[in-house]
Amino acid sequence: MTADPGVLPDHTAVRVALWRALHLRADPPPHVIEDEVGLRLADPGPGWRSRPDMDERATRPVRASIAARARFVEDLVVEQAGRGVDQYVVLGAGLDTFAQRRPEIAARLRVFEADRPEAQEWKRRRLTALGYGVPDWLRLVPADFEGDWWGRLLAAGLDPDRPAVVACTGVTLYLTRDAIEAGFRKIATLAPGSLLATTFLRPAEDAEPELRPFQEAAERGARAAGTPFLSHFTPPEMLSLVRDCGFREARHIPAAELTRRYFADRTDGLRPSRAEELVVAAT
Repeated sequence: MTADPGVLPDHTAVRVALWRALHLRADPPPHVIEDEVGLRLADPGPGWRSRPDMDERATRPVRASIAARARFVEDLVVEQAGRGVDQYVVLGAGLDTFAQRRPEIAARLRVFEADRPEAQEWKRRRLTALGYGVPDWLRLVPADFEGDWWGRLLAAGLDPDRPAVVACTGVTLYLTRDAIEAGFRKIATLAPGSLLATTFLRPAEDAEPELRPFQEAAERGARAAGTPFLSHFTPPEMLSLVRDCGFREARHIPAAELTRRYFADRTDGLRPSRAEELVVAAT
């Protein structure tokens, strides 16, 4: 089944899905995450590995980062589900495939995937065409992150009086600081015991020296594509922001910690970049 060529998800969402698939194909085991469902959804055609942004050598740190952040968030969701948390919100869901790859966990939750209306409609059609469908516990929520996405989530059934895990990965760089702050303040009103896991893009000068040209090129490409990077944070700035927005506590998850968790036993030197890192905040 070929994806509809007339309506496609955001190019960054496709690229992230392809990097997850490239991790399986280009990197030897053990794999940090095994995700080929995103590749099936995107259906990029047989020549996708020849794309310039899929260069196996140049993209090693960034695809390691993509794999690591996905694995970290999934581990967090599984851990919290074991503690009784039964709501999981994915902001800027793109081609996220947790619901399809981990149905034994996802089916015990109510999973809300929020993204642009046209992207959600495309994904609904692709999931149906591939035989996955959209079960009742999976809510594809059309949302504008500069608009009333919070109201859309509540209308879709999110219960703010019960704890939830909220994932916001690969999103803040595309939003204004005002939009990020407004969103974080809403998430901070969720019931005590809720967690926000968010990535943030560090300024190019904070990235590893050998990766700065790659990040600068990515920023130029994003501007040219009409999706410019709008917000950068250092770790102290992001920690300060989430605390100011009302979270009870917050912790920076540096690339070095992801390396210890998921890459320590590798002998091929595959490591995530520090260009984009994580913060976990609790209500």
